Amino acid sequence: MGLNAEQIGHAMDALAAAEPAFAVALAEAGYPAPRISARGYPTLLRTIVGQQVSVASAESVWRKLEAVLGDATSPEAVAAASDEELRSAGLSRQKASYARSLADEVTSGRLDLDHLPADDEEAIAALIRVKGIGRWSAEIYLLFAEGRTDIWPAGDLAVQIAVGRILGHDTRPSEKRTRELAERWRPHRGAAAIFAWHHYQAGMKVIG
Repeated sequence: MGLNAEQIGHAMDALAAAEPAFAVALAEAGYPAPRISARGYPTLLRTIVGQQVSVASAESVWRKLEAVLGDATSPEAVAAASDEELRSAGLSRQKASYARSLADEVTSGRLDLDHLPADDEEAIAALIRVKGIGRWSAEIYLLFAEGRTDIWPAGDLAVQIAVGRILGHDTRPSEKRTRELAERWRPHRGAAAIFAWHHYQAGMKVIG
């Protein structure tokens, strides 16, 4: 499970003590709520289903998958389904191939989601072997589903924007720069990312 409210609170207090800009931003936006997903295959399949579509569209496809497969949370069910069945649920040809790749990695035992490597980079490498799972998706999974405390999705646009705002930059830092800036926030970069999304959303509400 992801980082709980107590873990986020302790981490944010440590970040605020070490980084004055975080202290100011925390006073303005408040503590972020936990962002938690279930560990395991269904969460990764939902990640694939939800790529480049709205939340409502993703939920619609998931319900259709449940109807077609009987149990969309079973990798064996996806592996046994025909291309036509997966397409009838609303998966594109590409996403159907991604879903099959994930099911194959899990059913073969090559990807053991109950025992991913303890090292974060090794765990990311294991996840991105699945077609359709890139570094960002792997990082989000490890942060929200496993609660790894030092995951830092520097490629996330909202994180980049929020970091730039929090630190008072005139422009949005690049992914490389966002990663460099966060080095001094170890081992609390997971909470920093959750706060960055929280801060970004708060800023959008002000703009709106």
